[in-house]
Amino acid sequence: MTVDSTDIERRQFLTGTAAVLGGLGAGVAAIPFVSTFQPSERAKAIGAPVEANIDQIEPGQRVTYKWRGKPVWIIRRTEEQLAALEQMRDILADPDSASSVQPEFAENSWRSLNQEYLVLVGICTHLGCSPSFRPLAGDVVMGADSVGGFYCPCHGSKFDLSGRVYAGVPAPTNMDVPPYKFLNESRILIGELAEGEGA
Repeated sequence: MTVDSTDIERRQFLTGTAAVLGGLGAGVAAIPFVSTFQPSERAKAIGAPVEANIDQIEPGQRVTYKWRGKPVWIIRRTEEQLAALEQMRDILADPDSASSVQPEFAENSWRSLNQEYLVLVGICTHLGCSPSFRPLAGDVVMGADSVGGFYCPCHGSKFDLSGRVYAGVPAPTNMDVPPYKFLNESRILIGELAEGEGA
């Protein structure tokens, strides 16, 4: 019996097509299984790290993510705001963040890994209220000498644009800085420190 070359080509084509369709089907079927490896919403709520995209944040803008059931703010500070941080020292209770909850890298004026981006737990350290974001210099609520910051309406606590508490207000410490690390220039991971960083 002779086999026509057309039949062989047709058989090879059908075999190849079946293999491709089978591979696509297996890939589509695997999607639900792969998604089970991602942390659930419940796991995120109890402390799983959360990825944050920072490349769309404009200078002077704040975005909010949720980690461990708390708001985490990411603020992209302007050059003017960064330059003004040292001017605030005289009116702050803990300008060097010596007695605050934060990773070691935050014991400085800007309290962050990258000076431009501030990452804070958005909760007042007095009674757990959420302060309002007051980024403008000379804000009426913050005071004429202010270069911007955070104001807690519950009992009047004030913080600068590094989350450092003003002296003489009810809040006892600076706002908390959560553990985080940069994954690349546009993404950070909240809830995990970079290897070698102290807690």
